[in-house]
Amino acid sequence: MKKAIIIGATSGIGYALGKLLLEKGFHVGMCGRRTGLLNDLKKEYGGRLHVQKLDLSDTAKSIKGVAGLIKKMDGMDLLVVSSGVGFLNHEMDLKKEMDTISINVAGFTAMANAAVKYFEKKCSGHIAAISSIAAVRGGSESPAYNASKAYMSSYMEGLRQRMSRRGAEIYVTDIQPGFVNTAMAKGDGLFWVAPPEKAARQIFRAIQKRKTHVYITRRWRLIAWLLKIAPAFIYDRF
Repeated sequence: MKKAIIIGATSGIGYALGKLLLEKGFHVGMCGRRTGLLNDLKKEYGGRLHVQKLDLSDTAKSIKGVAGLIKKMDGMDLLVVSSGVGFLNHEMDLKKEMDTISINVAGFTAMANAAVKYFEKKCSGHIAAISSIAAVRGGSESPAYNASKAYMSSYMEGLRQRMSRRGAEIYVTDIQPGFVNTAMAKGDGLFWVAPPEKAARQIFRAIQKRKTHVYITRRWRLIAWLLKIAPAFIYDRF
């Protein structure tokens, strides 16, 4: 029986993915700050669902919490980092910028690092992280958010290269969603907004196929391509 742990599973994509994995027969550890939201799932799936309160702003406690959850579940085959924060920050509030870095950079790194160390001892495993299409280029409305997602994607590429050089059967998947109908989707003019359940299904298929990188939904590949080729004098006007 496969065992997966999802960091940031109390709402949005993480919750939808956790529920899908449970439906597929996985044992699932679902982590987050608001664990009360998982009570209904616990009633439905009983012993196959393990709930852990986790706040990535405290990296030391988060590392201990995940280690304890792995022990409780008697192992882990897949770790998905779905936790993250983002703010529209027109006023350049420093606290919002630093809070974004605390969760999306420091918290993410702590979880990815813990997974690498565990899987390398086990000699197998799969690490997936939900970055964002925002990783492609910087963004004026939330500079720290775009930068933090670029960091995540670059970090995942580094992990993938590490595993390749070592010949390890440890897979790394960088997931870059466009707009998904969650609390993270902010701002005007949103388009191609996918429901979390659809995003979760595509993420699950990407993990099954051991893809190194995937856009969610797939049509966002076009947007990523346009963003990458847009010259600065055009991009800066958006």
